[in-house]
Amino acid sequence: MRVLHIITGLGAGGAEQQLRLLLRHLPLCCDVVTLTNPGAVADGIEADGTAVTHLGMRGNRDLSALPRLVDTVRAGRYDIVHTHLYRACVYGRIAARLAGTRTVIATEHSLGERRIEGRPLTQGARALYLATERMGTATVAVSTTVASRLRRWGVPGSRIRVIPNGIDAARFRFDPVVRASVRTRLGLPAHALVVGGVGRLVPGKRFDIAVRAVAQLPGAHLVLAGDGPERGRLRELAAGLGIADRVRLLGECGGAVGGDPGAGEDRPDIPGLLSAMDVFVSPSAEEAFGLAVLEALAAGLPVLHVTCPAIDELPRSHAPGAHRVEPGVASLVAALREPSSVPPGRRRAPVCEAVRRYDVARGADRLMALYEELHDRAPARPAAGTAARIAARTAVRAPAGTAAPEPLLSVPTTPTTKR
Repeated sequence: MRVLHIITGLGAGGAEQQLRLLLRHLPLCCDVVTLTNPGAVADGIEADGTAVTHLGMRGNRDLSALPRLVDTVRAGRYDIVHTHLYRACVYGRIAARLAGTRTVIATEHSLGERRIEGRPLTQGARALYLATERMGTATVAVSTTVASRLRRWGVPGSRIRVIPNGIDAARFRFDPVVRASVRTRLGLPAHALVVGGVGRLVPGKRFDIAVRAVAQLPGAHLVLAGDGPERGRLRELAAGLGIADRVRLLGECGGAVGGDPGAGEDRPDIPGLLSAMDVFVSPSAEEAFGLAVLEALAAGLPVLHVTCPAIDELPRSHAPGAHRVEPGVASLVAALREPSSVPPGRRRAPVCEAVRRYDVARGADRLMALYEELHDRAPARPAAGTAARIAARTAVRAPAGTAAPEPLLSVPTTPTTKR
């Protein structure tokens, strides 16, 4: 069985790292196409031995990329095309149809109630998604929360499968030696309270709340791993609150998967940062899964989160170290001052049931079972002309009465060069 994974980009993000981790555990011959931005994760996937093709897409409206994608899919004669992230799902489903691929699966990694992949969710974006969803075979939701959102959109329940994200828990095991080393490297006092967070620096993640909360905790420090358009604003906010010396904005940090080329050269990796922290915060009011929260729990950290489907969908006893807080600065400050939120002596909790439940090997087994099920029941591969006629009949059209799907197509892209 040959599988092609198509993803929008391969910068350092949760969906991108998840793909790399899955590729390590799938007993298959897989290739990867990234539409744009072949960043650090692309280097890691290639280092792991999987080929990555950069399509060189110049923007969301670069329709000239579609024939190149069709040619790539057709030349590989793949049994399954598996798409990840919004733009790759739209273009990938169309290309797979045109190439005559029998089975097309899409994973929905980042669908919120009002935002998708950190950007406002428009009527046009939803219409385009639904139009192309019909070209696929199945849609994988990373949580039951995402599955419910898809059903409310109008995706038939029979086409939705829930396969949660997974982590390699051993990567995040607490290391006291690494803790001391990272604190020294970052200039963090050995005994200071260190609050941390991991994620893209975008408005929806609400890391501004974490900055404002730490400002009300004398002597506390904040460490954020991630990059994005909010980085400058967060730096200005910290300066305006008089805590610039207590806030570290580290940019993208690797190491969540392991084996990253060049990892650790200019900044600590994620496991090291988690060892250096005392409490992990996730102030975002909207998440599709909550991978960073799980990684923090795997490191034995207490976690304060506003929402985290990965945890909220489980019994409370499965993640006793995770504490749900109300949105806003006051609630987070109160929780950080609560003794139960930060155990005496900064003790680390043992690995909880939630972490074991989301082991990546488990998720890879479930995905492999889905591949086999859909592959076995797929019809014979149609001839190229037949595939083109099928695609034409299911051409993307916005439903009557909806706006054209242009708002989605204004997502900015990072200029890259071909690999």
